[in-house]
Amino acid sequence: MKDKLLKLLNNSYSPYSNFPVASIVVMNDGVEFSGINVEDASYRAGACAERVAIFSALSAGYKKGDFKEINVMVSSGEIGMPCFVCRQMIIELFSKDAIIRAYATDGRYVEHTVEELCPYPFDSEDLKWK
Repeated sequence: MKDKLLKLLNNSYSPYSNFPVASIVVMNDGVEFSGINVEDASYRAGACAERVAIFSALSAGYKKGDFKEINVMVSSGEIGMPCFVCRQMIIELFSKDAIIRAYATDGRYVEHTVEELCPYPFDSEDLKWK
């Protein structure tokens, strides 16, 4: 996975931050979808690599619960975790025991379950009147 992510970093469109990010989601059936961060001058209209990969899987017809793991790498040489916007999308679509793996460019990584990384999720249950 490390080599795939390293290669994918080259596709990032990050002319403003110069901070390429790459992500690969793996589905329960083994199919992989790639994503890179995409920026523009207003920053907020861009997209994170994790969400690009997730949206690609959804566009291909995959659904909530079909996601096995998500892998992410940042170009800084350090381990970078998904932002909170991406974590919200992960909470929406991945099971609590799905794996989130964050890599450094040298191959080091940390691995968490969704539940470990997002212990207090805001999900559909929070939208219900009690």
